[in-house]
Amino acid sequence: MRYILFGLPLLALAALVAIFAFSINRDPNLVRSVLIDKPAPAFVLAAVPELDVPGFDTASLKGQVSVVNVFASWCIPCRDEHPLLMALRDTADIRLLGINQNDAPENARAFLAELSNPYDAVGADRDRRVSIDWGVYGVPETFVVDADGIITFKHVGPLTPQTLQSDLLPAIARARD
Repeated sequence: MRYILFGLPLLALAALVAIFAFSINRDPNLVRSVLIDKPAPAFVLAAVPELDVPGFDTASLKGQVSVVNVFASWCIPCRDEHPLLMALRDTADIRLLGINQNDAPENARAFLAELSNPYDAVGADRDRRVSIDWGVYGVPETFVVDADGIITFKHVGPLTPQTLQSDLLPAIARARD
């Protein structure tokens, strides 16, 4: 009986270690959004004040394939992926829209002035309400929305040259079909 009482906690500990070990290398991009293949949530985002592009809303997502990128000036990975967004703007025939999350307008303007603005429109999501409705739990995140306003793809985390080629560009092509 004594061995059983001693062994049960060790068995429980071993089970927890196995669960954590299995999960440690899990790809965060595998989190599937419940919004995939559903219409984009209804929203209206005002423009970032004094930025030379407008804000946007749900209706803006219809008529052409759009890529919606959630970013913030305080986000280091957003800075890392920014050159890829610039390249995407120049090479893909899409509308590139930005949701500026939880950012002071002057910081958002400075970020885009320093790195250049790849976006056709940037909406200010100061209270993160729209981001929450989109299922965003961290920045950056990138979505592909087809011409009917249906979310067809979500990428969690910063884009890399590899994910741009292997994930995002094929998702854009599929959204066009």
